[in-house]
Amino acid sequence: MQVAFHFGSHGTEPERMIKTLMENRDWLLAHGIEVVAPGRLKGVLDEAVSSLSGGQATPQMEEVIYDALLDGDDVRRLIISQASLLGTPARSLSGGRYFGQAAGRIRALVNLFPSAEVEVSLAIQNPAVQIPHLVSRLPDPSFDRALAGVDPLGMRWAPSVQAIREALQGRRLIVWCYEDTPLIWPEAVRRVATMPTDVPLKAGLSVLGDILTAEGLTELRDRLTQGGRLTVAARRELFSDVLGRHARPEAIHAELVGAGWTQDLVDAITEAYEEDVAQIAALPGVEFLSP
Repeated sequence: MQVAFHFGSHGTEPERMIKTLMENRDWLLAHGIEVVAPGRLKGVLDEAVSSLSGGQATPQMEEVIYDALLDGDDVRRLIISQASLLGTPARSLSGGRYFGQAAGRIRALVNLFPSAEVEVSLAIQNPAVQIPHLVSRLPDPSFDRALAGVDPLGMRWAPSVQAIREALQGRRLIVWCYEDTPLIWPEAVRRVATMPTDVPLKAGLSVLGDILTAEGLTELRDRLTQGGRLTVAARRELFSDVLGRHARPEAIHAELVGAGWTQDLVDAITEAYEEDVAQIAALPGVEFLSP
């Protein structure tokens, strides 16, 4: 059995992965790949992790978990996606490290499937945008209280991804930047689903559809239809061209509502994020998807 976790991370639309995979459910099921519906996950993994206290599941317990998650009988690959599995928004900002509990959470989840070939995919995001999103999800969405004693410049992805990599102990880790999603979404979905490039991908344009004007989406579909079979590089070049001319400004510019940050601070956080991305892309054992 293969078990693929896609964590997304809060603010990176992890539900989109499930929705896109569900659009391709017929092909997936025909090839022994099952996507766990979010409602079916409810409580199953958290209760199992809690009962084990970080330990490894017995063969009997592993079978119970499979029975709770699976619908089919001939499944060779199980895909699980839910941002909350990394921890709550509050915990993602606490403890002095950005998503500091993610590595421990992932290790505990991997331990639920000791006989399986487990892999993890993770979308990361610029903390200058993600931190305001996390704060907005708190019961008391006050920046002053949520970030009391926290240096936003210390909220870095590189240490967290390095810790996740170590927790996985050589298992497959796929990482991409949420900001790159419009250009790499089909490849990200195919990697998680193990769908070959010659298999038509339904809803592969869903990200672009949310960003482009109606005119831009029509042009994109026309050019994809007329262009024949494109290489990945040619398709990304096409996406970039259409985005550059037809992206809706409100869809690509994040508004940091209520953050109270100066532009200089936002620029500094963004620069630190870009440094982290370069470090993460160079980490041994990390499959980094970039445009």
